[in-house]
Amino acid sequence: MANEEKLIEYLKWTTAELHRTQQQLRDLQAAQHEPIAVVSTACRLPGKTRTPDDLWDLVSEGRDAVTGFPDDRTWELPEDLPYARLGGFLDDAAGFDAGFFDIGATEAVATEPLQRLMLHLAWETVERGHIAPHTLRSTLTGVYVGATGHDYATRLETAPDELLPYLGGGTSGSLVSGRIAYALGLEGPAISVDTACSSSLVALHLACQALRRGECRLALAGGGTVMSTPHTFHAFAHQKSLAQDGRCKPFAAAADGMGLGEGVGLVLLERLGDARRNGHPVLAVIRGSAVNQDGAGYGLAAPNGPSQQAVIRAALADAGLTPGQVDAVEAHGTGTPIGDAIEVQALLATYGADRSPERPLWLGSIKSNTGHTQGAAGTAALIKMIQAFRHDTLPPTLHIDRPTPLATWKKGTVRLLTEAVDWPRRDEPRRVGISAFATSGTNAHLILEEPPVPDEAPPTPDTLAAAAAPELPVAWPLSARTPEALQELAKALVTHLASADPTPSTTEVAHSLAATRSPLEHRAVLIGTDITGLVAAARALAAGDDHPDLTRTPADATPKKIVWHFDGTPAAGIEAAATDLGGAFPLFAATFEETRALLDTHIPTTTPATLHFAVHTSLARVLLEAGVHAHTVGGTGVGHITAAYTAGVLTLDDACRLAAAHLTTTADGGSPTPETYGPVLKELTFRSATLALTGTAPADTPLSSPGYWHHHLAPADPASPDLDPETHTVLDLSAFSPSTSAARTVLTALARLHTSGGTVDWTPLTRRTPRQRTIDLPTYPFQATRHWLHDHTTHTAA
Repeated sequence: MANEEKLIEYLKWTTAELHRTQQQLRDLQAAQHEPIAVVSTACRLPGKTRTPDDLWDLVSEGRDAVTGFPDDRTWELPEDLPYARLGGFLDDAAGFDAGFFDIGATEAVATEPLQRLMLHLAWETVERGHIAPHTLRSTLTGVYVGATGHDYATRLETAPDELLPYLGGGTSGSLVSGRIAYALGLEGPAISVDTACSSSLVALHLACQALRRGECRLALAGGGTVMSTPHTFHAFAHQKSLAQDGRCKPFAAAADGMGLGEGVGLVLLERLGDARRNGHPVLAVIRGSAVNQDGAGYGLAAPNGPSQQAVIRAALADAGLTPGQVDAVEAHGTGTPIGDAIEVQALLATYGADRSPERPLWLGSIKSNTGHTQGAAGTAALIKMIQAFRHDTLPPTLHIDRPTPLATWKKGTVRLLTEAVDWPRRDEPRRVGISAFATSGTNAHLILEEPPVPDEAPPTPDTLAAAAAPELPVAWPLSARTPEALQELAKALVTHLASADPTPSTTEVAHSLAATRSPLEHRAVLIGTDITGLVAAARALAAGDDHPDLTRTPADATPKKIVWHFDGTPAAGIEAAATDLGGAFPLFAATFEETRALLDTHIPTTTPATLHFAVHTSLARVLLEAGVHAHTVGGTGVGHITAAYTAGVLTLDDACRLAAAHLTTTADGGSPTPETYGPVLKELTFRSATLALTGTAPADTPLSSPGYWHHHLAPADPASPDLDPETHTVLDLSAFSPSTSAARTVLTALARLHTSGGTVDWTPLTRRTPRQRTIDLPTYPFQATRHWLHDHTTHTAA
C-alpha cells in the first residue's frame, strides 16, 4: 500500500512538473512573438519636414519635396554633369546645438551631420514618448541605427591638425549609435547597421528581437543618411540608375530610375505589455518582421524576386498572420523599371494571391515624395504609415502615369495608390507591410498594426474628486540649457496650447512638463489656477518680460545650502491651509489623515496646535517625496518634532506620540518639565538621521534625553536660524497667510528654490490622481548653429 501511495504521489508530481514545463514553453514562445509598441517617432526629411505631422502634411497634400542641389554645402560642380541637379535634401544639414551636448566647436565641425542630427532626434524621440531623457540614464535602453553614406571626411584633401583627434570618431558609423548611448547614458546594446537601403528596417528588426529577448527594456531604432558631398550622385549616375528628372516614380510606366534623397528618422520601441503598464503612448504595433539575403542571385546589386517573397512570408509567420489580414504595403519602390517589376511580382505572389477585388492590396511608396532617403527609407515609411493610421487615410503615391507594363498585374489583386483612399477602422485591426530591399542583397519586411483601442478605466473616487474639485494652483516647470532656448520653449508652449483641441487641463500640462522633461540649468516656473493666467505668464517668459506668476533663474544664481525650518507657533487659518494643501497634493491629504488618526489616539480633541503639527508633518512628507534636498533641518517648539521626523530620527507614529505628550500638557496652559517627556521617550526608537538635525541644545545632550526635548519645545527657543543669506536658503514651511492659498505659498517657495539651482522633483507635486495622464507637448528647441567642413576643391563627375 505504501508503494502505491508513493507511486500516486510521484505521478502527481510528474503531472504538475509537466504542466509547469508546458506553461514555461508557452511563455517563451509568446515572448518570442510579443508585439512591440511604437511609443514615439521623430524625423528630419526633405521638404522642410521636421516632425511626423509635417510628414503627414507632405504626403497627404501630395507634395513633391525634390529640389535643386542645396546651396549651403559648398559643392563645387562642373557644368556638364551626367545627371540632374535635383534631389530630396534636408534644409539644415549643417545645423547642430553643440553646447546642449557639451561638445566643443572643433569636435562638432569634425563630427559628421548624421551623428549630430541623430543626437537631436534621440532627445526629441524620448520626449515625444512622454519620458524625461535623464531618467533613462544607466538603464537597459538599446540603440539600433541604420547608418549609411559616411562621406563627410572626404570633403578634405588633408585634415587640419586641430581636427585630427576628432575625425576618426566623428565620421565612424559605429559612433552614430554609440554617441547616442553616451549622450543619454544608455546601457543597453548600441549597434550601428549598414546594409545600404534596408539599414533602418534591419535596425528596427534587430531592436524588436532584442526587446523580445530581454536584452533591453526600451530601444531607440531607425536610421539615416546625409549627403555631405555629391559622390553618391556620381556613383549612381555611372550605373545609369538615376531618373532624368531626379524623381522616383514607383511602379509607373514612366519610371526611368531612382531619385536620390536623404533624411533621418528614429522611433522609440517597447514591449506592448510594458508600454501599457507604464502609461506610455502606443502609436502602432510591430507584429512581426524578418530579414534575409539574396545570396548568389543574378548579380551583386540585382533584386531577387524569390528572396523578396521569402522575407515577406517569414515576416507574416513571425506575426502569426495570413496575407489576407494585411491591407496595404509601403513598398521599397525606388522607380527603377526592372526593380519595381520584380517587387510587384513578389507582392502579387504573396499578398495579391486569392484576394477579392473588393479588398485589394493597396500599394504605395513615400519615395515618390522625398526621393530615396537611403538609410532613413524604412523608418520614413513606418512613420508615414503610423500617420495613416491616425488619419484613417492611405495617402497617394506621386508620378504614376499608369502601372508599369513590366509586371503581370492580373496575377493578383494589387492596386496602386494613385489617389488617397479612405481607411476607416473596422472590426479587425488595420495592418500594413513595409519593405526595404538593398543593393547589398539584404532584404527586410515588417508588419505594422494600428494601435489597440486604449482601455477606458472606470472612474475612481480619486478621478471623480479631481474632476469636481475647484481649480487649484499648479506649477508649470520649464527649463533649457540657455536663456534663449527657454524663451523659445515658452513661445512654443503658448502656440501649442492655442491650437490644442481639446484644451488640456492645467494639471495635465503641469504633470507632463514635470514628468516628461528633464530639468536643465536655466529654469522658470509658472504658477496659476487657470489656463488663461498660466498662458499669460508663459507669454511673458517668451518675451523676456516679468509677470507676477513667473519665477525664473536669476542672472546671478549660485547654488546655496538649503535649510528647512519648522516654526512651532500655530499659524492663523491653519484649517484652511490643510484643506487647500490636501486638495493640491494627494500625498499630503493621505499623510494628514494618517497623522490625525495617530494623534486622535492620544489627544481626544483637535486644536490649532494639533492641526499645525499635522499640517507641517504632512507637508514635510510631500517635500521628501519631491526630492527636495536639505543640508540641515530644524524647528522651534513642536516644529522640532516635525524636524526630527523629517530627518528620519523618528517614525511618524513616534513623532505623533511625542507631540501628543507635549501638546496635552500645554493645551490647558501647563508648563512642561523634563519629567513630562521621560515616560514617552522610553517608548520611542531613535534612528540615525538621514538629514542633519540642528538645534540649540548643548552638543553633548543626547537626542533621547528629556532635557533635549524640554529645551527645544520651550517657548523661549529662538524663532528661526541665523544664517548667512549669501550661502544659505531657508525654506520656512510655516509662512501661511489666511489671504493666500497655502498651496500657492508652497509652490512659490519651491519655485524660488528650483530656479536658484535647488533640486525639486515636480512629478509627485503635479500628480493629482494615481495614474495622472501625460500629454504631448513641444519638444526641446535646439539652438542649432552651422558646423561644416570646408574645402575648395572641385567635385567632378570623374
